[in-house]
Amino acid sequence: MTNKLSKAEILRKNRNNNGRPRLPLAQKRDFRMSVKFTGDEYFALQEKARLAGISVSEFVRAAMQKCEVRERIKAPQLKHLLQLTGMANNLNQIARQANAAGYLSVKRDCETIAKSIDELLNSIENDG
Repeated sequence: MTNKLSKAEILRKNRNNNGRPRLPLAQKRDFRMSVKFTGDEYFALQEKARLAGISVSEFVRAAMQKCEVRERIKAPQLKHLLQLTGMANNLNQIARQANAAGYLSVKRDCETIAKSIDELLNSIENDG
């Protein structure tokens, strides 16, 4: 038997030693995600990646790491926001009255609403 191997056998034998080494498991990207874009969104994404000099995949990864996602407004927070909106409307009405009838005539109303706003802001601070 001879020690000479054919070219195909040599390539098969050295298959794992030639080429790029395997990535560590922490760096290996195993998951794919499909995202739908409108035409404008797609071309804007491609243009931004081109201007940055990186691939679209690298651009999306960088954008994902740097972005900040805020949680939705919860029911108690929405309730407080609606109360503040109502109080702001009341203050606008009082300002109109003050301009028309004079500031002393609406002093008590202003103090009442200011106290209500303080109480609401304190409850928002305490609730988180």
